[in-house]
Amino acid sequence: MNVKIIAGPLRHRPAVSAPYCADRFTERWRLSDFLELGKPRVMLLAVFTAVVGLTCAHGDLDPLEALAAVLAIAAGAGASGALNMWYDADIDAVMARTAMRPIPRGRVSKIEALVFGAALAVVAVAALALATNLVAAALLAGTILFYAVVYTAWLKRSTPQNIVIGGAAGALPPVIGWAAATGEIGLESLTLFLIIFLWTPAHFWALALNRNEDYERAGVPMLPVVAGWQATTRQILIYSGLLAVTSELPFVLGFAGIAYGAIAAICGAIFLLLAVRLNSSTGPDRRAAHRLFVFSISYLFVLFAALLIDQGGSSFSSRHGGRIVGWVHAEHLQGSVRSASPSLNISAGEV
Repeated sequence: MNVKIIAGPLRHRPAVSAPYCADRFTERWRLSDFLELGKPRVMLLAVFTAVVGLTCAHGDLDPLEALAAVLAIAAGAGASGALNMWYDADIDAVMARTAMRPIPRGRVSKIEALVFGAALAVVAVAALALATNLVAAALLAGTILFYAVVYTAWLKRSTPQNIVIGGAAGALPPVIGWAAATGEIGLESLTLFLIIFLWTPAHFWALALNRNEDYERAGVPMLPVVAGWQATTRQILIYSGLLAVTSELPFVLGFAGIAYGAIAAICGAIFLLLAVRLNSSTGPDRRAAHRLFVFSISYLFVLFAALLIDQGGSSFSSRHGGRIVGWVHAEHLQGSVRSASPSLNISAGEV
């Protein structure tokens, strides 16, 4: 066979250039860098707790509205993470735990992170307002601003109580989920807020005990840096005790059943025991701090998963052609809860 006959058509085929392939490869990795800006693990936790808040609210959102609300809250959490990384780029560059983030590595510029975070925040708030209501949108906007401005730009670099006050931002997703479903803020959602709010210091200080040198090098006045090991473990013990008691409030208030109450009691006891062991150590015990930190991650997930399962055990039935409906006996349950403890209602005009 004549080689020229075969080679002739091949000469006229457009070649795929190496730069084109490289551009596609770079494009893919830049996408992952921008996703990393949103702190996906923190985002997942925010979304999960928001879903629990939305579920417990017994609202009447249809599936598309509920999905849009969850995606908007996820985008809002991602915007908070991106704005945090933009402002904290100098700190991230000198800390071992954060040195591989996109900005310190030079994968994303500071201006790109700022524009990305701001644009995502606007889209998230607008989408939540259109999909649900202004109360939920206002709460999401406030959460983003609080995390980016109050915590990141102010508290983090100025006070050892940074994680305590700043923890309010991370505790708001279940309140946003509740508001998305109902258009108001109820006492039940504030109970979920309080659980996360009290969990945050013990969780992050347990991490900070083993990252003390990192924070000191970066000039961040975390409690272990300013007050030392013993003072920090004592504060962890106090917050752990408050958390163990507070975690029973959903059962006490009547919007969670005995299964949740039992799981909360067991998990709270383990959390408190780990905190006691950490506080009673004669010297810095990095393993005890690490055990508490690891368990604290599982603790919050198990607690909210138990609440979700407890609420969902007899939850969804179809109504109005497949719309999300209230839980079985929801009217009776809500009536009993509200008669026992009045709800705090905030309308759009009051926000």
